[in-house]
Amino acid sequence: MPSVSVPAFAKINLALKVLQKRADNYHEIRTIFQTISVHDTLQIDYRPARRTKVVLASTVDIPDNIVVKAANHVLQEMKAHAEVSINLTKRIPMGGGLGGGSSDAAAVLRTLPVLAGQRIGMERMVELAAALGSDVPFFLLGGTALGIGRGEELYPYPEPRRTFGLLVTPEIHVSTPEAYRALGRGITPPPVGSPCVLYENDFEAAVFRMHPLLAKLKKRLFGAGARVALMTGSGAALFGLFPSKSAARMAQSQFSDTRTTVFDTLSRSQYLSLTSPT
Repeated sequence: MPSVSVPAFAKINLALKVLQKRADNYHEIRTIFQTISVHDTLQIDYRPARRTKVVLASTVDIPDNIVVKAANHVLQEMKAHAEVSINLTKRIPMGGGLGGGSSDAAAVLRTLPVLAGQRIGMERMVELAAALGSDVPFFLLGGTALGIGRGEELYPYPEPRRTFGLLVTPEIHVSTPEAYRALGRGITPPPVGSPCVLYENDFEAAVFRMHPLLAKLKKRLFGAGARVALMTGSGAALFGLFPSKSAARMAQSQFSDTRTTVFDTLSRSQYLSLTSPT
């Protein structure tokens, strides 16, 4: 039985600007994605069969799982019938704006064609990914990228040198729809050329009002020596960037009351090498 173990890396948003509400009820955004070393692991087994069956076992209970949807979508695209078994070890905190579910889905999209001995062109793969979620296309390539539209339209962005950081993930759930409502963006476009400025997140003010602890944690990151501190996505995870891994580890010792993880950034070439199922 073809089988492979693949990582699915998290992302942070180095910038996130929310523009007007679109006709499709989504919001137009400008964001800069960056993959980081924190990752889930998927053990994927594939066996041709007369009828398709996808079974997921996960260390965390995930209702309406995007991983199963991804498997079914790519099998239908290949016109392949198979029994697929996926064992998912979750390490990326859920619901924090880190893209864990989207990254897991992208790992399945990349891997199943290899196990099936088929090839799907990147343009079509991006279409399959976008149908699953706005962040999924980014995880086909990783590294650093500018995302526009819903975030699914991607462009290369200059990659920073390897950077070390501390991820802070408090036990707070931020509802993404609620965060968008709190922003109050209407259908009126903002001024022409609305920039996407590094290390700014439009959600912070609104989400910090709902969850004041997040503002305090950001302040603590600066106090611990972070040269940059920012919330990622619509929250609730925050990250701080430090001049070295040792500095990030030293800062970690000041957050014993909150879940934290030291990470480093991944370039696109590193990401593609680490996530290749071949």
